[in-house]
Amino acid sequence: MKAFGTVHKYGDNVDTDVIIPARYLNSSDPKELAKKCMEDIDAGFVSRVKPGDIMVANKNFGCGSSREHAPIAIKASGISCVIAETFARIFYRNAINIGLPIIECPEAAAAIQAGDQVEIDFDTGIIRDCTTGKEFRGQAFPEFMQKIIQAEGLMNYINQKRE
Repeated sequence: MKAFGTVHKYGDNVDTDVIIPARYLNSSDPKELAKKCMEDIDAGFVSRVKPGDIMVANKNFGCGSSREHAPIAIKASGISCVIAETFARIFYRNAINIGLPIIECPEAAAAIQAGDQVEIDFDTGIIRDCTTGKEFRGQAFPEFMQKIIQAEGLMNYINQKRE
């Protein structure tokens, strides 16, 4: 499984309130959430993001509340993967639960810049910045997590296993 896209870069402590502001939590529709994704930190994000793009951030990405709306909004906006130095644990689990690939890789998070073209191989954990030619080794997804992501989330994975 691979991802390729243009990078949207953010800093430390990007919390769930800026990923999807609380005033929009009256909807759980992914398409509606995607329209407001990152609005309070990057008003132009939704007009720039393209399917397959990649989000890169520094420390503690997804801190704040435990709402699943945040990874849902990111995924529905078209982001194919989030790379960060570290993730808030509840965001990490929520992302996997809804099928949003995330990779912790401090070196990649520090080096990759906004606008770079990046390719990620989820089987090996290799992150390649095609703009600079640099490669980084993130943690490869265990097979069971890849299956959850390929199924588009934990509930779909469980339902497929029942069939």
